[in-house]
Amino acid sequence: MADEATILRGADERDSTAADALRERLAGRHIVLVGLMGAGKTSVGKRLAQRLHLPFVDSDNAIEESANMSIPDIFKSLGEAEFRAGERRVIARLLNEPQQVIATGGGAYMDAETRLRIREQGISVWLKAELPVLMRRVLRRQDRPLLANSDPEATMRDLMAKRYPIYAEADVCILSDEQPHDAMVTRVIAAITQHLDTNPVENPAKDMTA
Repeated sequence: MADEATILRGADERDSTAADALRERLAGRHIVLVGLMGAGKTSVGKRLAQRLHLPFVDSDNAIEESANMSIPDIFKSLGEAEFRAGERRVIARLLNEPQQVIATGGGAYMDAETRLRIREQGISVWLKAELPVLMRRVLRRQDRPLLANSDPEATMRDLMAKRYPIYAEADVCILSDEQPHDAMVTRVIAAITQHLDTNPVENPAKDMTA
């Protein structure tokens, strides 16, 4: 009987082979993670990028760098409308960069123009989480402008009702639960691979360096 180290090494090799095959099949397209705050887009996205040997970028961080302000400060000083306009511009820029894994903010995919750009230049993955999971995760942090009120759970329910029907337009949907992040990454790779089996990328993404 194979020892545990041999079994784990075999699993790692299979994961690496699947990741290499997926990266080739993506033909330069980005993987774009969408979903509500707390769905795990950043934590899963970082590990997914590592597995695929691709760069990772969090669009919220890119927005803060572009504005030289934190997102809570942008909301407070400029308002949500200005934040959304900046978000749209930043994501358009990221999609025109070389292939990477992009984690988007919770409201980004609600913008029709952004959805169209993602559809044209990437594969969208919705990390779908249930309310209890989301609340456990988001309440660990105090930097969620949309939840800065007396009833964050009611706000989250409202966001789920409004956004989940739009998130459902994503190419792939993965349940984001309390499984280890590496297991989530394996599920994401398998789901994208299955999606490409029935929806192959016919035209390689344009050379983003041109």
